[in-house]
Amino acid sequence: MNERIFFYRLGKLVYQIDGVYDRYGKSCRVSSPNLLWILYALNDGKRHSQKQLCDDWAIPRSTANTIIKDLESKKYIALSQIKGERRELLVSLTPSGREYADGILSDLYKREKEIYSEMENPEALLDTLQELAAKLQKIAARENK
Repeated sequence: MNERIFFYRLGKLVYQIDGVYDRYGKSCRVSSPNLLWILYALNDGKRHSQKQLCDDWAIPRSTANTIIKDLESKKYIALSQIKGERRELLVSLTPSGREYADGILSDLYKREKEIYSEMENPEALLDTLQELAAKLQKIAARENK
């Protein structure tokens, strides 16, 4: 296999996996894949800045802002100031937001647990993908200078 075939196959696999999550979200009446990923991220029990959500999940800032404003209007999230930051806010699920997220994500977590238990060495796969992502980001950053 050469590099072109490798990255072609990798791209197909990434989008096939993304498609599974997208279809799952649609089956739960989640309005967008980005909403699903924001709920997924926030449901870890930690507070995240909007910038962190955008950077970690490759969600455009304007898209994240629209989703966050909608979740805030429904009282699913709370926004709080970060000390020393004028413009950046922390985002966290409210109790009703956690209930909303759990309702959407609980079946997904069960499916993921089943798949994870069948994998031989999931940590090694993540390590390899992390290394690949870091190398690709390094090249992209170098080219954007």
